Amino acid sequence: MGDVDICFETFGDAADRALLLIMGMGFQLVHWPDAFCRALAEAGFHVIRFDNRDAGRSTHLPGVRYSLDDMADDCAGQLDELGITAAHVVGASMGGMIAQLLALRHPTRVLSLTSIMSTTGRRGKGRTSPRLLRHLLARRPRTTQDAVEHRVRLFAEIGSPGLRQDVGEIRRATTLAIHRDPAARDGRRRQHRAVRRARDRTSDLRRLTIPTAVIHGTADLMCHPSGGRATADAIPGARLELIDGMGHDFPPDAWARIIAAITDNAARAADRRAPR
Repeated sequence: MGDVDICFETFGDAADRALLLIMGMGFQLVHWPDAFCRALAEAGFHVIRFDNRDAGRSTHLPGVRYSLDDMADDCAGQLDELGITAAHVVGASMGGMIAQLLALRHPTRVLSLTSIMSTTGRRGKGRTSPRLLRHLLARRPRTTQDAVEHRVRLFAEIGSPGLRQDVGEIRRATTLAIHRDPAARDGRRRQHRAVRRARDRTSDLRRLTIPTAVIHGTADLMCHPSGGRATADAIPGARLELIDGMGHDFPPDAWARIIAAITDNAARAADRRAPR
């Protein structure tokens, strides 16, 4: 992948269907909960989670300008590294944007696409609520404990008001993420610039022919549900799954529906490839 080394982990049997998980802005592979990944593996997938460039233990790029297209190419390179011809692809938030671009730029590498809590880049769609600005513009925490509690407060705001939240998992993942990447804030800024520079993908998404599931919470303040609706409207045949009470997180009570949507979407891809 050129000058970028990607840190990754896998769950399940390598002989099973490959499933690539792409995380959002400033987040790391550890933010895909272990139990969620194990559940996907039990559903028959070889699950691959990884740190995007400028996050976690993947290469950090101070002073480098890059695009979401470059991040999509990183994903294709990761499949190359693992010897995987094509995979089912799931992206969350910024990861959903990257997943969309992976399908557009490398169409033979994506068997099915699941875009979660994301958007198309169209102006006015998937906007962030002004209510979150005080959290997003907060000062850098001085200690690990401060950073953990700030993340807990943030997820109390952007998380799922209608579903149970696993605060213990938020604390665990945040603590681990800080130890893995103490300079995460700088990398997150560069990722944010890539998102800000990204083009509207709406017209390009109309070219996609792969089975697509779009999942979005009705209570998402970080990316308004209009982003999910716009994504589903743009991709021919896409199935929209709106989860009542879900925000911009992965509450355990929503996992069954999310995993079912991913699994059903992958089955649609298998049906298309089966001989008639």
